[in-house]
This record gives sequence, C-alpha cells and structure tokens, in this order.
Amino acid sequence: MPTPILMPALSPTMEEGTLAKWKVKEGDKVSSGDVIAEIETDKATMEVEAVDEGVVGKILVPAGTEHVKVNAAIAILLAEGEKAGDAGAAPAKADSPAANGAVHAPLASKPA
Repeated sequence: MPTPILMPALSPTMEEGTLAKWKVKEGDKVSSGDVIAEIETDKATMEVEAVDEGVVGKILVPAGTEHVKVNAAIAILLAEGEKAGDAGAAPAKADSPAANGAVHAPLASKPA
C-alpha cells in the first residue's frame, strides 16, 4: 500500500513551513536515512530523511511551496512491486501518522 510522506514539524510549536527543495525525484529509490527534502521555517532550514525504504511514486507538493501544514502529505512512497498508478490510492492526510509509520522526522545535527 502506498505510504504518504508527511510534512514534519521541526519544533513542537510549528504549524506550517516551506518545502524549500526536493533532494529526490519521482522514481528515485530511497532507503531509511536518505535525505529527501529541505524544509524551511522563519528560524531554520532542516534536512528531512526517509524513515522507510521504497520508491518515490509521486511528489504532491512542489519545491518552493510555502505554508505547507504539518502532517500534510507531501509525497507518496511506494513499496517494492507497487506501480506509480497505485500512488493515487494513498490518502491526502493521515489521521494518525505515528500509527501507520509514515512519520518522517528532520535529520538531527550530527556531532563533530
């Protein structure tokens, strides 16, 4: 089943942000830990990493889009064997992102 990639919250008070840049394109294979996008707020820019592996089936929110709500679907991740046409079957929003494993967290700063 296609998995929505959701707009992450970079802080507990964040309600929306800007999807600054995609680091992947439709059809790209991703693994857990791969950087897939950059998210901006008025205070910071953070890289977002994939927590699942699969193929980017459809990008729903173009790069440069402002005011993207936290937990809104920004792309669809397909499992092995799924086709891009299956991406349309994914919900636009997840009621419980943590329950379906679709939460994508910002990449934490790495110690020097």
